[in-house]
Amino acid sequence: MGETCRSGDRQTLDKPGALPHPGEVNRTELADFLRRGRARLDPSDVGLTPGARRRTPGLRREEVAQLAGMSVDYYTRMEQARGPRPSRQMLTALARALRLTAVEHDHLFHLAGEEPPRRETASAHVRPGLLMILDRLYDTPAHLVTDCGEVLAQNAMAKALTGDVMSRPRRERNLLRRFFLDPTARSLFPEEDRGPHARSHVANLRAVAAARAADPEPAALVAELRASSEEFARLWDEHEVSLRHRATKRFLHPQVGLLELDCEVMLSHEHHHLLIVHTARPGTEAHERLQLLRVVGLQDMSPRQPAPQGS
Repeated sequence: MGETCRSGDRQTLDKPGALPHPGEVNRTELADFLRRGRARLDPSDVGLTPGARRRTPGLRREEVAQLAGMSVDYYTRMEQARGPRPSRQMLTALARALRLTAVEHDHLFHLAGEEPPRRETASAHVRPGLLMILDRLYDTPAHLVTDCGEVLAQNAMAKALTGDVMSRPRRERNLLRRFFLDPTARSLFPEEDRGPHARSHVANLRAVAAARAADPEPAALVAELRASSEEFARLWDEHEVSLRHRATKRFLHPQVGLLELDCEVMLSHEHHHLLIVHTARPGTEAHERLQLLRVVGLQDMSPRQPAPQGS
């Protein structure tokens, strides 16, 4: 027979099959949901090498923990229906690691006694199909952003090129906010390219703000940047408008040097998400340096200050 016990200021529901009330954690159901989600994924689904033959189907616990950015011990205790109450940030990371659908994402939050994130016009939930594409782009930098510039996910090569943006607090994951308000954010680009980048960012945001006039998110970002950045305010008043689709971009990497990459932007209309992919033409110096980045960048697993990100 299950019992209800206190966990901090919230209750924990341990009765198998019971639906949690708001604020209650159903640890048994949460553990079962995590185990089943892990078992249905193949390593190739998340960009991992299968390796030796596995005794049981699905991902290993340590692989889920790695994808979600948590310790193996923490994740193991969750699957064993014990341990601390998962934070909302941790639940979001687990939903992405397990490639949950929007409905499954909300169910995970409910099992943990949390209200799912409010569905905004530009949803923070990333469709599993987009994450699968991202994982399969193992040899080229790629990341997912909202049309307002918030980074939602990166592959390993994108982290090697621009730093681990997802390790930052959510507010610091916005590309426009960092570009205009963080003095160090432009060191990733040659000095002569920074002006055109600034103009492109502003023109793109103006198009987004006009298209989503009823959504407070782009309007709030515009108001913040106009008040905090003289450069943004000046460019905004010029009333240029454009949308990013493709371009050639140059990056200054501290280890491999200058990379001139083709930038392709693909739009997911349903959630206003952009899949941004940077490639180099075979036979070029940039292609050779990108291959070097794959070796050097992916070997460097030690913590370091994330480099600024551009899109």
